[in-house]
Amino acid sequence: MTQTGTRPVLRIHPAWWVAAVTFLALVGAAAFRAVPGVLIDPLRAEFGWSVTTISAAVAVNMALYGLTAPFAAALMERFGIRRVVLSALLVVAVGSGLTVFMTTSWQLIALWGVLVGLGTGSMALSLVATVTGRWFVARRGLVSGILTAGGATGQLVFLPLVAAVDARWGWRAASLGTTAAALAVLPLVAWLLRDRPRDLGVTPYGGTAADDRDPVRTGAARTAVRGLVQASRSRPFWLLAGGFFICGMSTNGLVQPHFIPAAHDHGMPVTTAAGLLAVVGLFDIAGTIFSGWLTDRIDPRALLLAYYGLRGLSLFALPTLFGADLRLSMIAFIVFYGLDWVATVPPTLALCREHFGDRAPVVFGWVFASHQLGSAVAAFGGGLIRDVTGSYDLAWFLAGGLCMLAAVASVSIRRNPPRPAETAPPTSPTDAAAAQAHG
Repeated sequence: MTQTGTRPVLRIHPAWWVAAVTFLALVGAAAFRAVPGVLIDPLRAEFGWSVTTISAAVAVNMALYGLTAPFAAALMERFGIRRVVLSALLVVAVGSGLTVFMTTSWQLIALWGVLVGLGTGSMALSLVATVTGRWFVARRGLVSGILTAGGATGQLVFLPLVAAVDARWGWRAASLGTTAAALAVLPLVAWLLRDRPRDLGVTPYGGTAADDRDPVRTGAARTAVRGLVQASRSRPFWLLAGGFFICGMSTNGLVQPHFIPAAHDHGMPVTTAAGLLAVVGLFDIAGTIFSGWLTDRIDPRALLLAYYGLRGLSLFALPTLFGADLRLSMIAFIVFYGLDWVATVPPTLALCREHFGDRAPVVFGWVFASHQLGSAVAAFGGGLIRDVTGSYDLAWFLAGGLCMLAAVASVSIRRNPPRPAETAPPTSPTDAAAAQAHG
């Protein structure tokens, strides 16, 4: 707030504009990730490609999205946030836009899989952690929660729009529409997104000039690799990574790309199925916030036991819920799955902090990479099962059984006694930012 004469004038801190444009960039990138699930059937109809072939492109996308995330922070430290985000948006726009000219399946894998996977992976959790760490001291938890939920939910809430465009004008119009959405964000990123507060002559929101530290220009990639090597010697890491691998299989990998074609197999209109997944995206915000509240009060292992166990039971029931008409039982499944979609994140983060201390942000980066590898396996495996058996039923049953295994693995993680206050600084400013962003 500033004074003009005797009248106070409200002035919005630039950090909030940076957060807003970051949110738009994440939502724009999420639009690309919403496309494949809607367009599986149109691509099959036009090119004659199998579900397995199309799913391979989705699998490559998800794998690269996860494997890029641990190293994206290194790019932001070396080249700056704005350059990385502008480049990433351009890469995903090119990857999506060029699909209208493709004629063979390898082009689909190169465009949707490689280009879009690398581009969106460069704007994953690392962008949230870096922006909140550099621009905010106060309200870090709030801002990181909004940005994380925006990116996750955006993948689902775009589905009805993409499905409607496809139904009226075809899949090429839907693909170009998402390209246009990302390109529209580029001028805002160039105008409002800055690397650090000092670039605008301000201090971080709620902080002082001392909180605006110089980024580490080297060593971030080496730190990520070293974190993986050290964590891999720990049993809790493998249990957490294994559980998150299954989490990715049962959400982003299986339900997100294959729910719509599975529902269509049973006579449900694509637009209706896309609308149901959008509802999942809306409820996942409430579920994640509530899960964070519970994590502060309940043993995280017990929460993961409940989340994975109930998710497994719901997947066992899913094949009986499909039908041409929308029934109350399917709505109940959608609401539950929305609440449970990323509810596993807060307790998993809590256990990472408990077992790995200052290394938790780096370790969680690799746990998240395992989540996306699981997504890739399920994206490809779901399509393969559909082609071989003529139905997705086996995929739902296998995912349900693996969720039960994840529940057992999670509850078997030992608890550590409370850690004494740690005075050693984090490995790098990026790690500190990630700790705050996911704390």
